[in-house]
Amino acid sequence: MPPAKVVIVGGGISGLSAAYYLSRAGIACTLIEKEARLGGVIRTDHIDGCVLERGPDSFLSVKTSALELIRELGLADQVIGSNDHLRRTFVLRHGRLVPLPDGLMMVVPTKLMPTAVSPLLGIGTKMRMAVEYFRRPSATPPVDRSVAEFLRDHYGQETVDYLGEPLLAGVYGGDPGALSVNSVLPRFVELERKYGSLTRGVLASRRAAADAGGGPLFQTLKGGLSTLVDAMRAAMGDRVTVLRAEAEAVEQSPGGWRVRAGGEWMEGEQIVIAARAWQSADLLRDVDPTLAGLLGEVPYSSSMTLSLGYRRADIKHPLNGFGFLVPARERRFLLACTWVGIKFPNRVPENMSVLRCFMTGEALENSDEQVVRLAREDLKRIMGMDAEPAFVNIARWPRAMAQYTVGHENRLRRMREQIATLPGLHFAGNAWSGIGIPDCIRTGREAAEAVRARAAVTAG
Repeated sequence: MPPAKVVIVGGGISGLSAAYYLSRAGIACTLIEKEARLGGVIRTDHIDGCVLERGPDSFLSVKTSALELIRELGLADQVIGSNDHLRRTFVLRHGRLVPLPDGLMMVVPTKLMPTAVSPLLGIGTKMRMAVEYFRRPSATPPVDRSVAEFLRDHYGQETVDYLGEPLLAGVYGGDPGALSVNSVLPRFVELERKYGSLTRGVLASRRAAADAGGGPLFQTLKGGLSTLVDAMRAAMGDRVTVLRAEAEAVEQSPGGWRVRAGGEWMEGEQIVIAARAWQSADLLRDVDPTLAGLLGEVPYSSSMTLSLGYRRADIKHPLNGFGFLVPARERRFLLACTWVGIKFPNRVPENMSVLRCFMTGEALENSDEQVVRLAREDLKRIMGMDAEPAFVNIARWPRAMAQYTVGHENRLRRMREQIATLPGLHFAGNAWSGIGIPDCIRTGREAAEAVRARAAVTAG
């Protein structure tokens, strides 16, 4: 194969972002991706007038990288926000759906009365939340802890069980007893350091946010997030060559790096690896066993999304919120369920309803028919629903979500020390410093900036 200035391994949103920003800088690159479609877990289907996201359905508004890219691509008029005036999330407790108290930020109460009267938490937890307000900063900064340890220390075990665990399971598909609070909830760690009390810290930060002006919590694109992927690919034009093949090995070469893909070797002056950490470890095992070993330590969770479309007349439930979460203590198969037409406008026709179910990784072992049956059993138990769906849409994501376990910061530091000894090698993806769409876009952009900086040094 002919040489390329830069070779990018992985065509998910991270690798695609690296390619896009390199193309904007006028740097030619080759993007290697084995799947037929770019974008990784970002995939949108359209059935019966419904917009169905097979992967993420939105991005957090407070993280700006996604919106900045969307504006660059001329898609600003396609951005829609979540229907926050209808935002209400339920948690399953003792077999019934209980709304999260108004004013709750993650697990932190910011309004007294809604939390005080909520049946979701017991009187002991409520008293502990009240006392937490007076907590002072520690003289000695604590070492990295699990999210469960952190939340338990502030608000008690019930808060972990019925707030922290279900909320994090819906985002990470992970165990709060294993996840690192420094890496997963760094803002809360900073508030603890500054204020001692999370409640006081969140109240102070919310006042500052209110002064700066607010907006919807989540944003997405009218026609689905695949619109972003398609626009990026079109904007790159012929400055980016896409090679449909599986990357099989990586080696250093006199000219920089080379990658074997589809049985052939490709030369590149620099390389960006935007694959999952365990895939990156396999590629680099002969280049740097230490780095490969560290990459291989990053655990991943699997997940499945199941969208069930119904005729609205067949659903007796009021669908009076964004959906519900199922804590591990109450869980059978469903982790969570989003009522799509309520969360975002214009996603579902008025005569239809879509229930987007999130299944545990264990569900991957079942057939599509079994998955639908298990989900419907849970929906009947939780929502009283027994209607036959008009359509079914299933997406399976094995080993797709990086888990930032305790010690992740130290592991990142050690990986970066190894990478510094390998000039021209760069990384992007959700294994590094954030799992959401804006985070992945940012890591791709940062990788492109590192490529540009090194190219400028070598050229000079």
